[in-house]
Amino acid sequence: MDESKLNEILAVFGERLEKSSAISDVESLKVDFLGKKGHVTSLFKEMGKVAAADRPAFGEKINKVKEKVESGIKELEKNLSEKALNEKINSSYCDVTLAGKFHAAGRRHPISSVIAEIVETFGRLGFSVSEGPDIETDYINFDALNMFDWHPARDMQDSFYAGANAVLRTHTSGVQIRTMLKSEPPIKIVAPGRVYRLDEVDASHSPVFHQVEGLLVDKNTNFAAFKGIITSFCREFFGADRKVVFRPSYFPFTEPSAEVDVECINCLGRGCGVCKNSGFLEVMGAGMVHPNVLRNGNIDPEIYRGFAFGMGVERIAMLRYAVRDIRDFYVNDLRFLSQF
Repeated sequence: MDESKLNEILAVFGERLEKSSAISDVESLKVDFLGKKGHVTSLFKEMGKVAAADRPAFGEKINKVKEKVESGIKELEKNLSEKALNEKINSSYCDVTLAGKFHAAGRRHPISSVIAEIVETFGRLGFSVSEGPDIETDYINFDALNMFDWHPARDMQDSFYAGANAVLRTHTSGVQIRTMLKSEPPIKIVAPGRVYRLDEVDASHSPVFHQVEGLLVDKNTNFAAFKGIITSFCREFFGADRKVVFRPSYFPFTEPSAEVDVECINCLGRGCGVCKNSGFLEVMGAGMVHPNVLRNGNIDPEIYRGFAFGMGVERIAMLRYAVRDIRDFYVNDLRFLSQF
């Protein structure tokens, strides 16, 4: 074998190299010249035809051809990669002097914020959180709370039924029963959650709203302790300058019972549509737990006493943020929600 074969391979490689303009051409060159059946590889297979004395010198020449081919392919690959990178950079040009694009960060809904704050406030008073299902049995939601099917108090809570013995809970008071049935006193819990009632929609009512109920059961609790804890909550949550009023009331699951009113923040006690011109907004119903309710929770009313309370979160939020219409919380208007 003479050197003309080597020069011929280099000449063909040079022509192919000049015509190559894509990464795919690089791979083709590697296969055609350095692959198992490539031009350079075939030269090593023909070494047997060369005289033994000439093999070292001829082998050195073949290696030089291989090095030239490898360096040429490597240089071509480098140039094509740089070219592709530059094209990509130029096609995605960004003017760094322009103002950046900022996306508004999401934030907690005001109702969720108020629930969290109520739970945190009572947490500092020693209450833990307990939860229950949105769909309750008729017994847990009504009967166990001293509201039997003949009781007129049921007329105050027109309900959504999901079956013969399944009702969308009208309050989270059922969590109190569930907690008493599975826990031994002392009990000190708050129960936040969504509730459902067949209410007409207006500035202060909605068929779906949120409540936070509370329950304390112990041997030595009394009405004075109840009033002290609720007053402490109202002072911390609404501020010391807000008037708080306890009004005698009636609930079938507490005796005695009271309504807790806070001075309306919208009108500062003068009277408006939100407070129905009374100057105060009812924020909580409460009282000492009725003995029958304690018995239904497997707790002996001769040994233990307790008090319970329940508040509508939306009303609390309306007081806190001076919102005049409860519907504003639900329409998902970012102009409204972004204020909080």
